[in-house]
Parts: sequence; structure tokens; C-alpha cells
Amino acid sequence: MTYVTESSKSILSGLSKMKAAMIEDYAKFMPPTKSDITAKMNKEYAENFTIKYGKKYIKIVENGGGVKAFVVGVENDKRFKLGDILLPAGYNAPARNFARGNILDGGYNIGWTGPLYGTGTPR
Repeated sequence: MTYVTESSKSILSGLSKMKAAMIEDYAKFMPPTKSDITAKMNKEYAENFTIKYGKKYIKIVENGGGVKAFVVGVENDKRFKLGDILLPAGYNAPARNFARGNILDGGYNIGWTGPLYGTGTPR
């Protein structure tokens, strides 16, 4: 896991920091210096992220690997605030039990597989 300490002034900056932390965590899991194969795997992991903007959520997808996370992209959500990180409940919807962190506030753990259980605050 990688701990993101820095806050962000914009959603775009926060998404960039979260993605960088996920890539960093993947490199810890699969060190690129071990072989040409792991170096190629790191490169592919880093290049295969897609960010999809929906009406309410921003979906972080690893092409071929499924949804990694959802980020609340609106200020008028009844339960969560802008920038809250949510686990995926499926491909098209987040788990709305509690946030695993906030990309604008910083101070959250993230793994290469996405947000980590138990690192957020219930709301």
C-alpha cells in the first residue's frame, strides 16, 4: 500500500496523485528491475488507466483489469463530499457504505488494486 499525504486543489490533480500512488504501489509489488518481463508489466500497468467522467462519479478503470475505484465528482451528494474515494460494488456503481479517503484532502492509503478496506471514515 502507498500512503498519499498531500492534499490537492483540484479533482484533476487529486486523480493524478492517486494514479501515481497506484503505479508506485504496483512497482513495489512487481519490481521493474527484476527482469525485462516485470519492467514491461509495470509499463503496461501505468499506461492502461482510463478515467471516465459520469454524471455523479468518476470511474478509474484499468483496461482489461476492471474498475479500480470511484471518486465522487459532485458537491451535492447526500452522503459523500466531492473527492471521496469509493470502492466499486460492480462495474457501473460504487459501494456507498463509506469513503476510503478523499483525493482533495489527502491522507489515505491506496494499493495498486484500488482503495483499501478499512482506511476511510464512515459517514
